[in-house]
Amino acid sequence: MNSSDNKPQPRISTSHTIFIVSAVQFLAPFMMSAVGVALPTIGQFYGASAVSLALVEMVYMLAVTLFLLPVGRLADITGRKKIFVLGVALFALATILLPFSPSIDIFIAIRFFQGIGVSCTVSTSVAILSSVVPKEKRGKAMGIIVAFVYLGLSAGPTLAGLMIAWLGWQWIFFASVPLAMAAMILTLTRLKGEWKGAEGESFDWVGSLIYMAALSCLIVGVSHLESHTWASDLMVAGMVCIVGFLIFEYRHPSPILDIRLLLSNRVLAFSNIATWINYAASFGLTFFFSLYLQVVKGMSAQATGFVLVAQPIIQALLSPLSGTLSDKISPSKLSTAGMAICAAGLGFSAFIGQDAETWQVLGVLVIMGFGFAAFSTPNMTTVMGSVRSRHYGIASSLVATMRSIGMLTAMTITTLLLSMFMGNAEVSTATAPGFLKAMHTAFMIFALLSVVGIIFSMARVEQAPGPNRKR
Repeated sequence: MNSSDNKPQPRISTSHTIFIVSAVQFLAPFMMSAVGVALPTIGQFYGASAVSLALVEMVYMLAVTLFLLPVGRLADITGRKKIFVLGVALFALATILLPFSPSIDIFIAIRFFQGIGVSCTVSTSVAILSSVVPKEKRGKAMGIIVAFVYLGLSAGPTLAGLMIAWLGWQWIFFASVPLAMAAMILTLTRLKGEWKGAEGESFDWVGSLIYMAALSCLIVGVSHLESHTWASDLMVAGMVCIVGFLIFEYRHPSPILDIRLLLSNRVLAFSNIATWINYAASFGLTFFFSLYLQVVKGMSAQATGFVLVAQPIIQALLSPLSGTLSDKISPSKLSTAGMAICAAGLGFSAFIGQDAETWQVLGVLVIMGFGFAAFSTPNMTTVMGSVRSRHYGIASSLVATMRSIGMLTAMTITTLLLSMFMGNAEVSTATAPGFLKAMHTAFMIFALLSVVGIIFSMARVEQAPGPNRKR
């Protein structure tokens, strides 16, 4: 055990800690889903192309993905509270600056720094909660945190639609700052610990830089394949760097990614692949439906928000039931069934045309809500049940990274398809045919990805330990 773990920690209010963590866990998904609804309005304000609007979401997820693993490891060494406060401060600063961006390019750049702030809070908040809340109360606390994640996803489209209709899209960002500031003030005044789980150990700077360079080259290269000749070279460079990163991490004594653990644990490895694929296949749905309903169907931002909220509401309602079921039946089988439901929903999405009714879109979102509820909690149960307690931190950060990479993959595919079918044109009634071609192609690709994910998910079922089996 690390020496810092033996130091007595000051008594800290559990309620304060839960509020702080709940606030940041709410803000990250709220910002993502709210901005998704606001994209058409933001696009009109700046005269931005469809590709630029996709970059607004993709750059945010790129920043989260690039920094999640390195920042989590750095927090274990230098102190989780320090990194958490830095993240909340950076998030608040970027959020207040976004409405004042003079151009879409500056807006996209600031979104990158907002994503860095989110990566700092996501990689440390649950670890801080686990350090403060007694073990016998931790399950209840985690349940509250998960509820706020889904609350953020649910509130994003609804509140964004209302704010766009009555106040302006800028208020999506203005309204988020007070909650972030409250969380930071409480952290500075009420949380007196620092929690250095790996104090004294070395930080893998070289591996972190290779990881960030590899992912950046790969994503930027793939995103520009259709428009730039250098993109293919950059994509290949990214692939080579990823191979180099994996080799380097395998040999490093203190890696940010434990390759040996993945190679020795098929359930852990396949569960993370399934996580990546499921989020890669599903994350682009809201982006396309937001533009489809507002531009192609002519719905208001407010009405669009009320439609898009269906999926996260279903997830919030059914996830506790899914968690209870995963304690009684095989969680890996339950999550595999969830992936199959998502694949069916994405398959239906590919047939939604220009004359489709709103209830058809709503039906797809309800199906996806059922699928995600059946997948998410049991998948996490499978991941955490596949490792010993000393590897809980690694397993948790790894599955969070796979979620982020999956979302980033979805936006990369989306950006590439929009570039292929629309070039730099804005999404409008006149360009609707090109947009629909991109949307249908994306949904077909996403459905096929889900089928591949089902295969990986099924491959782990045989080895996955039962929920009550001791390890």
